[in-house]
Amino acid sequence: DALLGCHRSYRSRPTHGIGKFKYLLPKEVPKKRKEKVQMKEISAGTEYQYGDINIQMTSYDLCLVEHFAQYVHRLCNRLSIQVNESYAMPTKTNEVLFLEERGSKMQLDAVLTTHQRVVQIRGLSSTFAPILLETIQSNQPEGVHLLMKQHTEADFKSRLKSRPELEELLAEMS
Repeated sequence: DALLGCHRSYRSRPTHGIGKFKYLLPKEVPKKRKEKVQMKEISAGTEYQYGDINIQMTSYDLCLVEHFAQYVHRLCNRLSIQVNESYAMPTKTNEVLFLEERGSKMQLDAVLTTHQRVVQIRGLSSTFAPILLETIQSNQPEGVHLLMKQHTEADFKSRLKSRPELEELLAEMS
């Protein structure tokens, strides 16, 4: 009889903060705006070690180039090669036109987008470089072009998209 006549008398009473846990959690720091990408000092390397090297992967297939760049990044980490950064270059779009048999009018046949990913490494020893390159080439998928070259200032500038409208406004202001 006591179990059937269950009445919870505490429902209407204040809890005085029992069960609150927000004060236990660390305070959330507001997110900062991303700063402009600053150019880092390019290391020239020594007689036995390369400086900054870009491993560039280019393909028409976004998924393929993304996964291959991920593979190269993980391979370098596993082989204790210092990865400076890994980034995507702006995509390039090419329109393929063809000329009709009878006429001078060009028609659009296809639109090709080229995707490029770059893994930048530093401090690769000259004796280990051929081993790394051979490993990467043996696992290179079809349709992905691979290029290994020394990092230059021009590579850093090509990474950033040019904004002509903004440049015109800045020129007018000064």
